[in-house]
Amino acid sequence: MIRRWLRWGLLAVAVATFGCASTRPRSNAPLSSAANFDSLTAPALFQTLCAHCHGPAATGYAADHAPSLVNPTFLESASDTYLHRSIDQGRPGTSMAAYARSDGGPLAPAAVDRLVAWIRSHGGPARDLAPVARGDSARGRPLYAARCQSCHGDLQKRGDYVMLANAGFLAVASDAFIQHAIVSGRPGTSMAPFRGTLDTLAIADVVAYLRSLARPLEPNRLPPPTGKEPLFAYPHGRAPEFAIKEDRFVGVDEVDHALQQHRKLVIVDARPESEWMTTHIAGAVSIPHYHLQRLGEIPKDAWVIAYCACPHHLSGVVVDSLRARGYPHAFVLDEGILEWERRGYPIVSAVRLSLPPSEPPSSGASDR
Repeated sequence: MIRRWLRWGLLAVAVATFGCASTRPRSNAPLSSAANFDSLTAPALFQTLCAHCHGPAATGYAADHAPSLVNPTFLESASDTYLHRSIDQGRPGTSMAAYARSDGGPLAPAAVDRLVAWIRSHGGPARDLAPVARGDSARGRPLYAARCQSCHGDLQKRGDYVMLANAGFLAVASDAFIQHAIVSGRPGTSMAPFRGTLDTLAIADVVAYLRSLARPLEPNRLPPPTGKEPLFAYPHGRAPEFAIKEDRFVGVDEVDHALQQHRKLVIVDARPESEWMTTHIAGAVSIPHYHLQRLGEIPKDAWVIAYCACPHHLSGVVVDSLRARGYPHAFVLDEGILEWERRGYPIVSAVRLSLPPSEPPSSGASDR
């Protein structure tokens, strides 16, 4: 109960400070969204913004279950509109941020156009897909539980692959797109084709069940960061005392405990500003992994905890940069913000994260 009141208290402070998120014009772009992305080529954009999760060759599964963008059965079924909207709006509750500048991300429409064209260049144009028969969600529910849930999760728990129950996915994926993925699978992955295993009606029932899980996307966001937010959560506190794992990671429980004790540390949100504008750890400052100028404002003796949703990759970019600049006390929030949110620790939020995270991954030196 204390956590719940604290959460809403922080949200009230945010609204009082920034104004009502629901009435703020969505065209307000954050300060660092003009980070020269307008002039970058599509491969450079992809390597800067996408490769951390989707892999340098777009083959997927580098972090947070991000799928391949060059799989042939994906490309033949994903329309350009699907790709545009996925990049623009992201996937709430995952590490896939909204990258459209109109939503607080760094990309203008022309940059998104270049990314879509580059992804499309790895395969042919999207083909016409077979229509979907009329299915029954009640029949589809047990089929999904038996055949799909262990990999794709449900509304209570994420799986190890694409979140089919995600509001952002269901907002852009047509029934025909979902049917095609079930029928044809994803060659080279664990997603086997169900052609010949499930009949047309059973597949339509699964599609109907997934469609029944669709929820409206919440457009509300906090105002963008100004670049003037205080760096320290508690500038007059004592230095924290952490049990460091593998000389790199600090657990969410320890960081929450340090904040409760008003310890002096900098909490860096390494995600795009669009994510900070949706929800962020109370006291965190937005310094996206692709725009690190504010790092120079942090005193060299400061304790710094960087976080993302991957949960280690984007925050790892920030920590690596800090250490290269001579900061000895820079660490990654081990489980990331999704686990922080799941445990009910203090956040400032315009909307709730739409889905729970998966079980926290184990830390490791190979996971940046």
